[in-house]
Amino acid sequence: MKSFQVPPAYRSPLISAIKNKRRAEDRMKKDFSPFLLDFGPLHIYLARHFGFCYGVENAIDIAFRTVEENPDRNIFLLSEMIHNPQVNSDLKNRGIRFLQDTNGQQLISFDQLVETDIVITPAFGTSLETDSLLRSRGIHTENYNTTCPFVEKVWNRSGQIAEKKFTVIIHGKPGHEETRATFSHASSGGPALVIKDMEEARLLSRFIKKEKTPEIFSELFTGRYSPEFDPLTDLQRIGVVNQTTMLASETQQIADFLKQAVQESALAASENADDSFADTRDTLCYATNDNQSAVSGMLTTPADLALVVGGYNSSNTSHLVELCEQQLLTYFIEGPDKLISEEEIRHFDLHGHQEKSTKNYLPVTRPLRVLMTSGASCPDAIVEAVISRLCQLVKGSRDVQELISEITS
Repeated sequence: MKSFQVPPAYRSPLISAIKNKRRAEDRMKKDFSPFLLDFGPLHIYLARHFGFCYGVENAIDIAFRTVEENPDRNIFLLSEMIHNPQVNSDLKNRGIRFLQDTNGQQLISFDQLVETDIVITPAFGTSLETDSLLRSRGIHTENYNTTCPFVEKVWNRSGQIAEKKFTVIIHGKPGHEETRATFSHASSGGPALVIKDMEEARLLSRFIKKEKTPEIFSELFTGRYSPEFDPLTDLQRIGVVNQTTMLASETQQIADFLKQAVQESALAASENADDSFADTRDTLCYATNDNQSAVSGMLTTPADLALVVGGYNSSNTSHLVELCEQQLLTYFIEGPDKLISEEEIRHFDLHGHQEKSTKNYLPVTRPLRVLMTSGASCPDAIVEAVISRLCQLVKGSRDVQELISEITS
């Protein structure tokens, strides 16, 4: 794959050494077991895959290069480039201003833009409507588009199946920037609908099988379907794509379930069941798959707790947290400063949607066994900093530099 220029401050000597060693030993990426960092009284098991993905590194490369090459121009981002607080803060410190928040609410009016301004499209992409609005003001984003190639792959596949008269069902979080962008692109070619989980897929199947009347469809899926969507006719032939950071296994489960529903409906109507569902498995993001599979592999290792590092509003990171929570005590943190002391941790509660403090979070057993991973938008340097902080808190732990020397020798 193409290599990108990522600021050295985001790199980590320790994590780079580990990833290089794993790549050399497992070139085909078949081994999903974690990597043991033995600090003596502290054992940290790092997931096989974690941290910056291709799309994130591409976005960072373009954004920071744009700043360096255009010191005298106003530079804006449509919204957060990725869901990591440090990276977005660094961009702001370099003079980039954000036009919208993550919910699409305007922070700076587009009316303030002039033709010489630069607007960077975030890694999540943007809607056709926003792109058209920028063009009407003389702003062209082609050279400053950081949209992840795997998101664009979903858009292209959506267009292909829409041309064949399939309705596009999008598995995603309705308010997420990527889902809003994918919906915009998909609905420009034909009927489209967003569902957020398996529960809504089951609900949708009842409309597919005509077990629910179309009159209540708009109430149940308000704001999430394309104009003039007709549940009577637009659910006869469908294909499923996803927000690339969703649980890949859940997307596949939803696709399999809806495929069965639409084929059963076709057979009941004496129609061709094989022509009722479009296969879109090739749109699942490789990085999402790898990171989630790596967590599953990591969870086979007995441990006392898990730490997941990343931005609190990061969708892909939240799903890693969900996987870990199913099996053991898990703390979701943004960085080393959340490890207040050996007695207290500040962490994000996915279910309560807020950060909270927990006391006595470190078990007294030694060696203390910690599973660790990070989201696709989290710099490796933050992961190393969390490891170093844990070593400070667990008395008698070996020095990180000593371990780096062992790994690279």
